[in-house]
Amino acid sequence: MEELRNPADDRRDDSRRDDEVVDAAALAAELAEEHPADIAEALDEEEPEVASAVLASLPRERQVEVLDLSDFDLSSDLIEALPVEEAVHLVSEMSADRAADLFRWMEEPARSHLFARLPPETQAELNRLLAWPEHTAGSLMTTEFVTVPSTWTVGETLRHIREIERTRETIYAIYVLDPVSHKLVKAVTLRRLITGETGQPILSVAPKHDPITVDPLMDREDVARLISKYDLLAVPVVDGQEHVLGIVTVDDMIDAIIEEGTEDAQKFGGMEALDEPYMEIGFFEMLKKRAGWLSILFLGEMLTANAMQHFEDELERAIVLTLFIPLIMSSGGNSGSQATSLIIRALALGEIKLRDWWRVALRELPSGLVLGSILAVLGMTRITVWQLAGFHDYGEHWVLVAATVGAALVAIVTFGSLIGSMLPFVLRRLGFDPASASAPFVATFVDVTGLVIYFSVALLILHGTLL
Repeated sequence: MEELRNPADDRRDDSRRDDEVVDAAALAAELAEEHPADIAEALDEEEPEVASAVLASLPRERQVEVLDLSDFDLSSDLIEALPVEEAVHLVSEMSADRAADLFRWMEEPARSHLFARLPPETQAELNRLLAWPEHTAGSLMTTEFVTVPSTWTVGETLRHIREIERTRETIYAIYVLDPVSHKLVKAVTLRRLITGETGQPILSVAPKHDPITVDPLMDREDVARLISKYDLLAVPVVDGQEHVLGIVTVDDMIDAIIEEGTEDAQKFGGMEALDEPYMEIGFFEMLKKRAGWLSILFLGEMLTANAMQHFEDELERAIVLTLFIPLIMSSGGNSGSQATSLIIRALALGEIKLRDWWRVALRELPSGLVLGSILAVLGMTRITVWQLAGFHDYGEHWVLVAATVGAALVAIVTFGSLIGSMLPFVLRRLGFDPASASAPFVATFVDVTGLVIYFSVALLILHGTLL
């Protein structure tokens, strides 16, 4: 019999739970001297209400440093939870690119309400950043950078940096402009600057080559490749007249690369990319992201049943062929998935271009033949050993059955490799993300065609015997 609880026990439990509620002021005092990244990590583990109270209890400088972190998941939620005036002050002090990210994530009407209260100069700056399409250099850049006229000396530039240092997010390089046209002339790294003599002209410590620049509409993957190629900490974003609009820093690029890699990994699994972290996305939103592609793949697999129905008579006469259907289908799908993954990654890294499709085809064709031959030998050996050892009787025509399986494996693996390698090119040419050619999609496509190839080979080899 279940023991009855004393109401006093329930009251004590409620009191105990109250005692366990985080004291925001105490937690803020504990975190005040921590690194901003550690503070953000601690706040991410708290409920939004508690995190908001802790953030409000931190010194203003620490609040801005925490909100400026790109991987702080609760930043937009906390800004919305704060009093409007407090939120306005914080957003005004944040780096421009990070503040723009906040407004991209915030939902209406909070977004418009907060934006309308910002100072006009902050609104103008954010509007310039928010105008660029997502995932472009313009959307990633910050407008907080250092420029000096080409007529200045090294000493004048150093004094200028000391005066404005606190108002700039990062100072990886100094961008030297023509004093009349304000066009970008040179980019001088901080290292070269501090090694120069103070009386020297700034151009004397500048590299001889022209500065590496990007267009504001350049895709973030191309920007990442450029930064990697030239080993840059920041790259200036310029317009058609060579005026500097902003800079894309390496830390922002790392965040963008991680996000891009996450999206591609999710697409490889045969689903839409998630807009939020896994534990934060809603249940029905998760279903929507997964159900669409899953349904498409299911409908594609239904074609497999149609293919088997087409060869129903052959299956009735040669039941032994059904034993190897899973083997045939999985081998073709696996080879196609391998090729697709290799080509998608090579396209993303810029190792191959659209014009290289024929070179890839010429490479995958012999690769598929060799890989298929290896699997064919394994499959035929297995049938032979099982037959001779008495593990299974494949009938009097078992040699022809083994030959059918071997020939089908060569054909299907070759076909899978070729199709899997060409599909990303087709999607890129049509303007789609090659990552959409996910492994499940390729496997489904090759499953259907693999059955047709398998039974066609069986008709050629087994005609007059089992068929």
